[in-house]
Amino acid sequence: MARELVERFPDKFTTNFENNKKLVDALTNISSTKLRNRIAGYTTRLTATTYGAEASESEEKIERKRHLL
Repeated sequence: MARELVERFPDKFTTNFENNKKLVDALTNISSTKLRNRIAGYTTRLTATTYGAEASESEEKIERKRHLL
């Protein structure tokens, strides 16, 4: 469920758990608080991993440019 939400709404989820919790609540009809929190936690982790990978790629590109100059 978390992966599907992140794939469908990639620009809405952030690395902030509280915001993601509200989004999961608004975008799904999950009545269980524990399950909602687990999904929100996993969306937070997926988003953080994605942002981390993007940041690493950007840093590598900057380093390559510095070596070329």
